[in-house]
This record gives sequence, C-alpha cells and structure tokens, in this order.
Amino acid sequence: MKAAEPQSSAEQPAASSSTVSAGSLRQSNGHMLGKLVVIAGLMFGFGYALVPIYEKICEVTGINLLTRKDKEAAEFARNTQVDTSRKVIVEFDASSRGAWLFKPETNALEVHPGELVTVVYDLVNTKPVATSGQAIPSYAPLQSGPYFRKLECFCFEQQALEAHETRRFPVVFVVDPKLPRDVGTITLSYTFFEVGGYAPRPGGG
Repeated sequence: MKAAEPQSSAEQPAASSSTVSAGSLRQSNGHMLGKLVVIAGLMFGFGYALVPIYEKICEVTGINLLTRKDKEAAEFARNTQVDTSRKVIVEFDASSRGAWLFKPETNALEVHPGELVTVVYDLVNTKPVATSGQAIPSYAPLQSGPYFRKLECFCFEQQALEAHETRRFPVVFVVDPKLPRDVGTITLSYTFFEVGGYAPRPGGG
C-alpha cells in the first residue's frame, strides 16, 4: 500500500500541468478571437470610409476623378476624327461594397480611337429599403485614364435606388487618339459603394 503512494504523488504534477495548458489554450484562443473581431470591424469600417476619404483627398489636392464631369468631352467627340487604322480593346469590370448587384452588360469591346461608344451597367438594390451609392472608377494601365473621355457616366454623382429597384446606367465615352501606341488594352473598373443616408432622385422617387 505504501509503495503505491509515490506513484500517486508523481501523477499530481502531470494533472496540474494539463489543467494549466488547457487554461492557457483557452486564453490564447480568446485573444485571437478578439483580434479577428477587431480586424473584421476595421475592414468593414474602412470599406464604408473609402468614399469620404477619397473626397477629402480630392478636396485637398484639387484632383477629382470621381465626380467631375468632363465638360469638354462632348465637343472633343464632335471634333475628333476616328482613327480607323487602329483598334483598342476596352474591358469592363464591376464590383460592389454593400447591398448591390452590379455588373456590365458587355465584358469587352473593340473600339477605334475617336469613336463614340456606349456601354451599359446593371445595378440592383437588394435591400428592402431605399439606398444610395457612389461608383468609383479606375483604369488599367493607370496612364490610360486621361485618354478615356466620358461624356455620360453614373459615376458623376451619387445614385439613389428604391427598395429592390433595378436600373440600367449608360456610360458614353471616347478613347483619345493620342493614347500611347503601346497601350492596346484599357480596363475600366467601377466599384460601387453604399453610402450613408438616402438622397432621393430629382423630381421625387
């Protein structure tokens, strides 16, 4: 009976060590979960903050590629000859942040520089309430942006959609014939962000 006592006392530290390890693991998991929640919250908040951040940068730098309408684009299109000796592939891309289904009706077109072109984007508000959003354009390659002249674009202002409303937005543009010869493909991308508040369309609705 006495010989069994040392074995019992030797087992006690092992059990205590196991308990400590389990407690440390739970604490570590709790810290990791907390960090993931914070990161997810920051990413969510950052997505909604992109539009006001972009607007503030534009205000400070005097650059506004987001909402400034190209007032000279229509006259430019009328007075520019089409370069039929050259073709440029224009690709169309769309993504959304918020309660939207957003896509172009055409994925790509082959256009002549100087040619007036129209494409259409479909936008659906999936929420059961009216919602507003703003589209932010981007171009690839980056240097092609100044040569992409838009006469009409939903990105010039915020758009308001009623609950579950679907709308079609045309984009009318012309590629400047002065586009560098080494650029054979332009990708026009829009990201549509949900913005706070609801701005009803002019004339109601």
